[in-house]
Amino acid sequence: MRLVCPSCLAVNRVARERLADGPVCGKCRARLVSNRPVALDDQTFDRYVGRGDLPVLVDFWADWCPPCRLMAPVLDELASQRSDVCVAKVDTANGQSVAARYGIRSIPTLVLLLRGREIARFSGAVPASQLLDWLERSLAGQPKRDAP
Repeated sequence: MRLVCPSCLAVNRVARERLADGPVCGKCRARLVSNRPVALDDQTFDRYVGRGDLPVLVDFWADWCPPCRLMAPVLDELASQRSDVCVAKVDTANGQSVAARYGIRSIPTLVLLLRGREIARFSGAVPASQLLDWLERSLAGQPKRDAP
């Protein structure tokens, strides 16, 4: 499968069964599956979400937003516990073009993408258990194919 490095955005090939082993980038040696949300902006968004084979959960947020601040530790925890989903954050001040393209009208809004295609979204702050339930339901039935 293809994984995009959160540090240098290089595409790496990794066997699916090696995800839990903490694979590193062949170019910069950074961890390919980050245990923290990856910060994206207008310049890095498409390269990160469109070229990898893992689902990417994108949090559209702003630092002035109290519900966004409530979601931050929930997303940090999710990123540290799951190697089968990449967690990314787009500060809407630095990702205005991406936010406009995805029609973000309220924050926080979480958008789940698979190979750059949106498969689910919701807006608002929720507890970790509700986020995990939504994520599992959204991922159910999605193909887990490796890159050709």
